[in-house]
Amino acid sequence: MNAQDAPAFTADLGDGTYRNPVLDADWSDPDLLRVGDDYYLTASSFGRAPGLPLLHSRDLVNWTLVGHALDRLEPAREFAVPRHDCGVWAPALRHHDDRFWIFWGDPDHGVYQVSAPEIRGPWTAPHLLKAGKGLIDACPLWDEESGEAYLVHGWAKSRSGIKNRLTGHRMRPDATGLLDEGEVIVDGDRIPGWFTLEGPKLYRHDGWFWIFAPAGGVETGWQGALRSRGFFGPYEERVVLEQGATDVNGPHQGGWVSTPSGEHWFAHFQHKGAYGRVVHLQPMRWGADGWPVIGDAGTPVAVHRKPDLPRQPPSAPATDDDFPGGRFGRQWQWTANPQEGWATQHSGDGLRLACVRSPDAHDLRRLPSVLTQRLPGAPCTVEVRLRLDADQPGARAGLAVLGDAFSWIGLERGADGTVHLVHRFAESVAEHERDAAHPRMAPEGRVRLRIEAGAGARCRFSYDLGSGWEPSGQVFAATPWRWVGALLGLFGVAPAGAGHAGSATFTRFRITGRRP
Repeated sequence: MNAQDAPAFTADLGDGTYRNPVLDADWSDPDLLRVGDDYYLTASSFGRAPGLPLLHSRDLVNWTLVGHALDRLEPAREFAVPRHDCGVWAPALRHHDDRFWIFWGDPDHGVYQVSAPEIRGPWTAPHLLKAGKGLIDACPLWDEESGEAYLVHGWAKSRSGIKNRLTGHRMRPDATGLLDEGEVIVDGDRIPGWFTLEGPKLYRHDGWFWIFAPAGGVETGWQGALRSRGFFGPYEERVVLEQGATDVNGPHQGGWVSTPSGEHWFAHFQHKGAYGRVVHLQPMRWGADGWPVIGDAGTPVAVHRKPDLPRQPPSAPATDDDFPGGRFGRQWQWTANPQEGWATQHSGDGLRLACVRSPDAHDLRRLPSVLTQRLPGAPCTVEVRLRLDADQPGARAGLAVLGDAFSWIGLERGADGTVHLVHRFAESVAEHERDAAHPRMAPEGRVRLRIEAGAGARCRFSYDLGSGWEPSGQVFAATPWRWVGALLGLFGVAPAGAGHAGSATFTRFRITGRRP
């Protein structure tokens, strides 16, 4: 495959180099590891289900999504409704005792872990390792030198009143429990100029305990490295990656990995507003003084030689979907734990979504039955075909850009049985949606829908009722949630009542982009 034929969203430039970001969408708080010749990455999934995405690569540049480690969020009753900024925060991915492990902190419940013999599972049910409010960003370490196991985590001030501190524990080697009450091993308030210390990743290297941890906040922060001869400290610190003269704001929070040939690489995120936290790959080396040097002498690289690994075909996580047999691809997540009947499998192609009755039909942000995927960080065009089969008045379905504000375009059944093309939106402070354009008749109950997302996530909506594309409404500037980038969504909904109000069928979902 040559560069012209490569997927639009791949970072592989086809000439032995890559460009950043390597994952240009909201793969927030990445962590990664190598097992043999394979590299795996997971990321925060917050309140969406399934959670804990699992990506695979052979060269650290070309990634595919191979599954999820968390089918449903726990406690299940609390995630029966959308909790967009809650749930899975900053997971750590490790391999120990022939098992894959993922630890994460839920800011409202505590530190959880799951494990599996293979990356594709089966994964265990979530085990609550440490209960409590504000416990986030958990990472384990099994120390091969001593046989001891450890856990480090950060704190969310919004739940605990504590921030800028890292707490350490001794842990049972089987990760079923902790062996002490824990103690603060790094107090960021005692490091001049450091604040919002969080996201620790724990390693052993060259006789030291290492904590790679960001500070300074997601938009403007930096990556720090801390080291100590003993797990409980004292630690000395250094800034090892910061923006400098580049346009990569707040480069931090990620994971370090090595290759069989002895190269070192660091993957981290950059906060990009409505696009969420995109993932960059930086070269890394260990300096003569024993400290890591990341990027170009401590600042991010934009284009770089690929890792010294076998050449792979250009790839990127899937976006398009034909929904064969009514099934949807791994790239899709619900906005809460799913229920039976939201999507129906059948003999043909197309996603058949129930128009779920809800008292919150006027506000997509409150609907658990929205099927979402990430908004690409590069300009793109999103298209899907929709047929509204539900015959209940008020039943509607459409294509949405969903964040703290939202906008959607689609079809709605009127009280007289006719179907209308509608386009609606809600501002971040609004509790109800309102029209973004005047409704118009859709006599066949079918439409093609399009969103053109340009620079700055400015979205233009259009539709085709059979006579060609026509624009609809004003430009809508997509917005993130507090921690989550804007999402693309498909949904069916109806006013409150008993049962479902019929269904809507989506076919030929496509996202096309332009290679720079």
